[in-house]
Amino acid sequence: MRPPAAGEHAGRVTWYGEGGSGPPAEHGSDPVGRDGGDPQSDELTMVLAQAEAGAVEAVGGFAGGLYLRSRAPEQLRLAVIAGLPPQLFRHWWNMHVNRPFPHSDVYRTGQPVYLGDAEEAMRRYPQLMAGLPFPFASLYVPISHERECFGVLAVLRPATPGVPVSDADRRRIHQVGTRLGATLAGMVGPPRIEWDAEPLAVTLQSLTSPPLRIGAFDWNLEAGTVTGDAGWRAILAVRPEDLPLTAEAVTARIEPEDAYGLWALGRRSAESDRPVTRRMRLQGADGRPHLLELTGRRRRPSDEAGATHLTGYLIDLGAGPVVAESADRLPFGVCSLDRLGRISYLNDHAERLLGRQRADLIGRALWEAVDLFGPAHEDHFRAAMLSPDPVHFLVQHTDEWLSVTLHPGLDGLTVTFSSKEQPAYAPSSAVSPGTGVGAPADRTVALYRPVALAIALTEAVTARQVSAVVTEELLPAFGGRQLAIYLLSNRHLHLAWETGFPRGFLNRFEGVGLDAKLPGVETLTTGRPLFFESMQHLAGAYPGIPLDAHVGARAFLPLIASGRPVGSCILGFDQPRDFSPEERTVLTALAGLIAQALERAQRYDSEAALARGLQDALLPHRLPVVEHLDTVGRYLPGTQGMEVGGDWYDVIDTGRGPALIIGDVQGHGVQAAATMGQLRSAVRALAVSGHTPVEVMSGTNRLLIDLDPGLFASCCYIVLDPATGRAQAVRAGHPQPLLRHPDGSTEVLDLSGGVVLGVDANAPYPATELTLEPGAVLALFTDGLVEQPGTDIDLGIERLRRTLADMGSVPLADAADRLINEARQTPDRPDDIALLLAARWSTPA
Repeated sequence: MRPPAAGEHAGRVTWYGEGGSGPPAEHGSDPVGRDGGDPQSDELTMVLAQAEAGAVEAVGGFAGGLYLRSRAPEQLRLAVIAGLPPQLFRHWWNMHVNRPFPHSDVYRTGQPVYLGDAEEAMRRYPQLMAGLPFPFASLYVPISHERECFGVLAVLRPATPGVPVSDADRRRIHQVGTRLGATLAGMVGPPRIEWDAEPLAVTLQSLTSPPLRIGAFDWNLEAGTVTGDAGWRAILAVRPEDLPLTAEAVTARIEPEDAYGLWALGRRSAESDRPVTRRMRLQGADGRPHLLELTGRRRRPSDEAGATHLTGYLIDLGAGPVVAESADRLPFGVCSLDRLGRISYLNDHAERLLGRQRADLIGRALWEAVDLFGPAHEDHFRAAMLSPDPVHFLVQHTDEWLSVTLHPGLDGLTVTFSSKEQPAYAPSSAVSPGTGVGAPADRTVALYRPVALAIALTEAVTARQVSAVVTEELLPAFGGRQLAIYLLSNRHLHLAWETGFPRGFLNRFEGVGLDAKLPGVETLTTGRPLFFESMQHLAGAYPGIPLDAHVGARAFLPLIASGRPVGSCILGFDQPRDFSPEERTVLTALAGLIAQALERAQRYDSEAALARGLQDALLPHRLPVVEHLDTVGRYLPGTQGMEVGGDWYDVIDTGRGPALIIGDVQGHGVQAAATMGQLRSAVRALAVSGHTPVEVMSGTNRLLIDLDPGLFASCCYIVLDPATGRAQAVRAGHPQPLLRHPDGSTEVLDLSGGVVLGVDANAPYPATELTLEPGAVLALFTDGLVEQPGTDIDLGIERLRRTLADMGSVPLADAADRLINEARQTPDRPDDIALLLAARWSTPA
């Protein structure tokens, strides 16, 4: 990452904030994803960084993020993060377009989202606030042009409880997104712009008042040149004969993430009718970073070129002997961080406590430069970056304890350190870095973990999914390494899930009764959680209990829902540790949530078994043998939720020729399966009664409306004369069948059709005539075979058509297996699939 070189739009950078000009008139190197080029393309990174900085500035924000689509079709990727440390927010680098987050909603719908305070955000997007449980407001707009959406622009700003986002701010950020979309549209060439690299970090300008002016400068925006007075030259160690400097030479003294903000601010200042004053950091001749002020207004001289100049001042914040001596007199350590977490100052006492010199720390991120903070402390720093309240916690450094306080501000953090006596027990927030033991236990984070787990559990349907959520959420939260979940059945505990234990170790505990002297049994029968600081403590409480090779702590949690025992949960840790009162409270609460989810999953599994049995009974176990015709049917349940739905197929001897039927009832579960059975019976009854295809479809439609199950269904009904190949087809909102001709060419049929069944009692269903030649194959299918989330269904149909065309003269059963095999490999399939193939032969099969 770097600012643009000379000739690469130097001095011609477009500002995309309110009142900014349009997109650049020319483009440089390939943007991200084009021709395998550099993913940090100069032009694209400049445009994106300016737009995000401009959006934050336009609506008074303190941070923001810009997401672009990636090469993964259902994933957005964080391309720019402004005013926040990227590594602290790495869990938000990727955003699935179908997740319940504002970024995803904006990208899918193209409509902006404005959240004025945390209460509104929690009500509309609980998962967002579970991951970032801090009081901030946020604004999200699409980056789009015409019908194409490139990504989402987001800004975070201080919350204003009860006050909605103003129309003016909505207009300002919308303008930024619209202009950026137009610019990106002008840059696009095949393939499209995508982002798969790490996010760009952009430093935003300081909002504090300016102190002392030192040097004046003049910036010619069109020429991209800068001149300055003696004070300005002294800061940069520039000789008079070296003037004018290029804008690139000046920005080379600024960190790349700061440089993006400087270019954006330059254009903002040039287009403002009022003076603009902001601060940022620039490296002086002595190598130290200085806080510098840029201030000025638009000036249009009367020269022939009509160039636009920006004049301003560079100022020193006085980080000299007076400030340093004052801070060094304090009896505690003081450290100043910018919005990216980089250390800009620390006093003598902080040097002594941390055991490091200033020269080794200045300019580096605190959590990377000091071997003091681990992953367990990241929530504390996120809280300080996103909320105005100070954050307090303890850390252990070598042989002493330190009390750490983070004081947040719009321009960064002030961190204070002081020595602390060893606490009576090791709080979960005071852990040694790298051990992975513990998690922040302050009130905010203690509340966050149950909320996050509860929200995740609402999406878990089966017992296996519940266990997977517990593994993903509970173990990392508390630094655990082993997890076992036992479920109660007929007064015995049976292992439902395990991870981290030695292979086969838990086999000896399988099926133990409730009279066994084991902690996993006792915690359930007494309803009390049991905590052991080490395996020695566990062995002392339960002599003779088999132990694994680990020496760490153990927690045994009862899984009880509404007073009914469900099972037991065991957490294992690699190292001995204490459990603070906060942790015991949180773990007990989490055990209750897990028990409720498991009980719900067990009921769901029972209902799923009933639905599967119902569906198996309703689908035909074999198809009738018909002269001149072979038929093969396949059904594949979905892999999400109850794994059953309303798809069906059938072949009926009508007396005038076989009827080929495929249908799909909306939804999943027992109701969908029952409705499917009723429709299948209705179609069969009407078909064998001598009704025409049009009458069969119309009668089935009226029956579904009379039943009023609250569901609708699609269907395709074809009556065929195998001897002649002539057929009549009727379609109700169902995907068009495929027809493979004897020569191997395959087409998507164009059958007339009406609306789905169950909507309009008077809906017409016209019939279409077609002919099947000897050797032709007709393929009827439900949309689960060709539909994938985030992908156009036409692409799936085309893929299926090519597969059918390439099969050659394979047996019909093998063809059905091959067509459905690709869908069988998809692990997360939301819909079930029905497939019916019919092949006409000139002689009896």
